[in-house]
Amino acid sequence: MKNIVVLVSGGGTNLQRIIDTIKSNEIVNAQVSLVVADRDCYGLQRAENEGIKNKMIPRGKNFCELLEKEIPENTDLIVLAGFLSIMTQDFCQKFEGKIINIHPALLPKFGGKGMWGMHVHNAVIAAEEKTSGATVHFVTAGVDEGEIILQGKVDISENDTPESLAEKIHSVEYDIFPKAINIVLQNK
Repeated sequence: MKNIVVLVSGGGTNLQRIIDTIKSNEIVNAQVSLVVADRDCYGLQRAENEGIKNKMIPRGKNFCELLEKEIPENTDLIVLAGFLSIMTQDFCQKFEGKIINIHPALLPKFGGKGMWGMHVHNAVIAAEEKTSGATVHFVTAGVDEGEIILQGKVDISENDTPESLAEKIHSVEYDIFPKAINIVLQNK
């Protein structure tokens, strides 16, 4: 059984998708052993509802040090699921190849510092892009610069708003996130 630690900052919808796809065996031979949030959020309640160990570690200079102490030795994968804090270089190096993130754009476009949530969708619409999507990638010290594992695309219509684009991309995230987790875990 592979052990996954999930990091969240918000409502935890991607966390719930991971939990549900583990239950349905879409993600095989795995379990979420710990959920950590960097702020009080509904993602912690989702973990609690599922009986998964969870902890809130407030954002701050020593966040990664405190997080490292909480991560069980037998962790196979750390999944950033709507997690907004930036990981330190030391943390990224220690867990290199074991941390993945989902980003609501087709990296390398529309990635990097400040590019999260609606900021991404606003930028994509403003740039008059014809397609967008989601990317699951390995986490490195460079924000959104890690190797791409899987991407899913959506077409952008002239009537799309940042909000309607966000909805389209969220369903792509639901599709590719479990697949990407399987890909990484099968290579461990």
